[in-house]
Formats: sequence, C-alpha cells, structure tokens
Amino acid sequence: QVQLVESGGGLVQPGGSLRLSCAASGNIFRIGVMGWYRQAPGKQRELVATIPRGGTTNYADSVKGRFTISRDNAKNTVYLQMNSLKPEDTAVYFCNVNIPALSKDFRGQGTQVTVSS
Repeated sequence: QVQLVESGGGLVQPGGSLRLSCAASGNIFRIGVMGWYRQAPGKQRELVATIPRGGTTNYADSVKGRFTISRDNAKNTVYLQMNSLKPEDTAVYFCNVNIPALSKDFRGQGTQVTVSS
C-alpha cells in the first residue's frame, strides 16, 4: 500500500503565495508521474499540473505562469508552488502519484486552499 501525506494548504489573500507538499511512503517501488488536481465546490475535479520522473511538466492553462510543480525523487515528494493566487484558485488540492509496477494511481486526502480577502 502507498500513503500520501499532503501539507501546506491554508487561507491566503489574493496575490499571495502558498507551497503545497505531498510525501509518499509505503510500497512505493519507483514512482512514475506525480501530479496535483483540485476540486472546487460544485465543480468537477480538474488537473492542475503533472511532472514525470524525467521530462516535461504540464500545466492547466489557468495556472500557467503562476504555479510551478517540482519533485524530489530521493524524498518521494512532489511540490506545488502557487504564486499570484486568485479567488478562483480556491479548492481542495489533491496530489496523485502513479506507481507503474503496481499499475495503479494513488491520491492523497486533499488539502484546502482558500484565497480570500
């Protein structure tokens, strides 16, 4: 089994910044793609950003230029640096990791991000 622990969410004013972290532990083997999704009240879950083990990162158009995804393979951790936050970024953010050896994705419990003045 794989456990994901997210941290870094909270309340921030518009224009502010937050950094989310997600650490994986357990029967990890080798992690493939890591990513962040979000879900706002009354809306469907949407992809925010993904990062493969080696290769090009991918971002939703709505966060390009403001958010940066990164990973530390030695720590099995993925990060999401969020700058210039807007009220429409308010959502529960979930990390997702793919374990190719298990042919399975795992998702964290989610962390609330609220952007409000």
